[in-house]
Amino acid sequence: MPRWKELKQFCEADGWELYKQTDHYFFQKRDDNGIIRFTKVSMSSGEIGTFLWKEILKKQLLVTDEYFNSKI
Repeated sequence: MPRWKELKQFCEADGWELYKQTDHYFFQKRDDNGIIRFTKVSMSSGEIGTFLWKEILKKQLLVTDEYFNSKI
């Protein structure tokens, strides 16, 4: 499973915009069809849990593991 810092690296490499920073990083990305995707990234250095990671990929990033790995 990836770490939170790798999720942040992915967002930066994939053109996501950091729109807010508090105790988390908040990213958004507008797709070509106008849909805006959002994700929240912990500032923790730990690993993302398996269930949570699958949910982030499926519901927030909308990408495959392979695509994610190609960007970090």
